[in-house]
Amino acid sequence: MSSGYRRAPEGTDPPRLFPAYESTVKRAPLHPPVRVPQSISEITGPSLEREFLRDGDTDLTRFDGGDALGERIIVSGRVLDEDGRSIANALIEIWQANACGRYAHRGDQHRAPLDPHFLGVGRMATNDSGEYRFATIRPGAYPWKNHHNAWRPSHIHFSLFGPAVATRLITQMYFPGDPLLELDPIFNSVPDREARERLVARFDINLTVPEYALGYRFDFVMRGRTATPALG
Repeated sequence: MSSGYRRAPEGTDPPRLFPAYESTVKRAPLHPPVRVPQSISEITGPSLEREFLRDGDTDLTRFDGGDALGERIIVSGRVLDEDGRSIANALIEIWQANACGRYAHRGDQHRAPLDPHFLGVGRMATNDSGEYRFATIRPGAYPWKNHHNAWRPSHIHFSLFGPAVATRLITQMYFPGDPLLELDPIFNSVPDREARERLVARFDINLTVPEYALGYRFDFVMRGRTATPALG
């Protein structure tokens, strides 16, 4: 039986208390966390039930009989372990704001238009090579009231279920060249510079679909020395 999954190096994941990200002040624990040894419950299962997957869940550019507004993009990559081996059958879920920076959720009261043809959620499982691919719309920036004149950079949320509970990952993908990155407390809560850079996708002309959509590559490393940082 495996002895467990290696933990990410110090500085990969953000601290639980990061005062510039104001909501962490209210929710950060008051005592140091207790490290629980990995047991068979954490290093095995659960397995993905493919009944949860539906045709069309990988294309967010169409919904309710119409085309979504905004710049179409392709987001694709691989899910890997720390040694570069592919992780097949990993469940990936995404959610995001529309091209105007608004989520299709009643809790979002940002004064930007909703798009009736953009729901902003998707789901799929990686293939035998650990690959995934979504067609979607580049999300817009939006204000979030963390501090004066605070705006979130364009980003896509990802949730991944790997081969075991210990490989669960929730994170965010950002876009290269976004001027809001250097001002964003959530992005900058990751202490290590190289780890932060792993949250930024790369433009990829080979993923770009002629006359349709630009392509961005974003790979995930589920645990270990080059792990993708966890961002809620």
